[in-house]
Amino acid sequence: MKRRTLLATAAAATLARPAIAAPDRTLIFIPQANLTSLDPVWTTATVTRNFACMVYEMLYARDQAFVPRPMMVQGHVVEDDGKRWTMTLREGLTWHDGTPVLARDCVASLRRWMKRDAVGATIGARLEELGAPTDRSIVWRFNRPLPLLPHLLSKVQPQPVMMPERLAATDPFKQVSEIVGCGPFRFEPSDYVSGSRAAFSRFERYVPRQEAPSYLAGGHVVKVDRVEWRIIPDAATAANALIAGEVDWLELPQPDLIPMLKTRPGVSTGLLDIFGTVGILRPNHLLAPTSNVGVRRAMFAAIDQREVMVAAMGEDPASWHVPMGYFLPGSPAANDAGMDFVRKRHSVDDVKRMLDAAKYGGEKIVFLHPTDQLVYNAISTVVVDRFRKAGLTIDEQMTDWGTVVQRRPSKEGLDKGGWSMFPAGAPGPEFVDPLLANTLRSNGSKAWFGWPDDPALEAAYSAWLDAPDDHERHRQEIAFQTAAFTSVPSIPLGQYLPHAAWRSNVTGLLKGSAPVFWNVEKS
Repeated sequence: MKRRTLLATAAAATLARPAIAAPDRTLIFIPQANLTSLDPVWTTATVTRNFACMVYEMLYARDQAFVPRPMMVQGHVVEDDGKRWTMTLREGLTWHDGTPVLARDCVASLRRWMKRDAVGATIGARLEELGAPTDRSIVWRFNRPLPLLPHLLSKVQPQPVMMPERLAATDPFKQVSEIVGCGPFRFEPSDYVSGSRAAFSRFERYVPRQEAPSYLAGGHVVKVDRVEWRIIPDAATAANALIAGEVDWLELPQPDLIPMLKTRPGVSTGLLDIFGTVGILRPNHLLAPTSNVGVRRAMFAAIDQREVMVAAMGEDPASWHVPMGYFLPGSPAANDAGMDFVRKRHSVDDVKRMLDAAKYGGEKIVFLHPTDQLVYNAISTVVVDRFRKAGLTIDEQMTDWGTVVQRRPSKEGLDKGGWSMFPAGAPGPEFVDPLLANTLRSNGSKAWFGWPDDPALEAAYSAWLDAPDDHERHRQEIAFQTAAFTSVPSIPLGQYLPHAAWRSNVTGLLKGSAPVFWNVEKS
């Protein structure tokens, strides 16, 4: 969509105004995609992560510098040479159903999360005992030290969120049936219509921490009464609604509309997601032909990262970074291992020779193409064209992002609703080192959707966790990236930094890798 398709004035906005104006302390937000899943343990969808940040809380949370800080815990004590951790919950924690938060709720929540997340599996491999000896005490016993435990417990996709024990007892491979958290906002199920809207009310019994807010950490002081999410997939309609003052905040405006939005009175734009997002393609490692590493490497070779980022974000190089390997450009872990593979522009004939060597015989590749998510739509359009030119048989299935989220857990065959590849994005901080690299972990059935299984990559991960110093950690980061370029657990496309837009009477927006709604005021 080009700027010329946007109507020039706010009067042209197509959203119908409500019969009764929203209260001044209601903040209206347009998320980047439809909210289809409400369980942040069941899915890693970014929009579900953003939802969960409002409703749920974690034991530890990341600040703007992505340093973990105590959130639900008052503090912790480490004993027995680092093999015993005792965490004490802070006072005043209350579930949205009015019952007190107890340590046994947290233990049940942690156990559920550990069964779904690769990081949780890493904790589980070292865990001897996890219990709640008192209502406010959580005790961990490990078979070897785990000094990075707060880092692991403060990850944001999928989040180790806390919920009542009765809900945490839900099979982790099924979604919870009720949304009860202890966060600063309470979800309003009666106002939720997938594809249309979601609503959140300030939780009156929430007791914020006393520290200043910094991204997900610190005091979550809510300064609005209600937040409404409006699902508006059409970029022009969403931008016009912002110009007209019918909505207050647009998470992900179409990049080529940003220059126009900057000129409109009453509208502000800026970079809130200072870490950006890493775009990837996720192949299915269980089903042919993407189970063939030779085919995966050929598909990687077919990609021009710069072409993909320009299609997604526009020509401004400040809004994206390439070339990118398996760590964030500019991060301490970034290294040159295997980088010639992405720096080289592979010709169509090069890719075809790789496919011949892999004995690819024209088998169908089911590519899930979400058309309602701006960046993923642009990515999909470019890469599918590249794949077809290289001679790959692509069954391009146009759908919405919510359907992708529902389909990607399936391990069924391609003729039974299964899939071969889909585009995705993960928070930039998850790629600063191997610790939280959920889309790169290759521990088979415990891995993220796609289920790669690579002992060499997992060995480098384990060695990195146990490394005694920075020098040895960096040596393992090189080994980790070398293994990733060999087995291709996913295909990195680059880092992109999308700008947001909001009404100028909205202040207090915090920077981080997700939109947060505490500290925000509307005058």
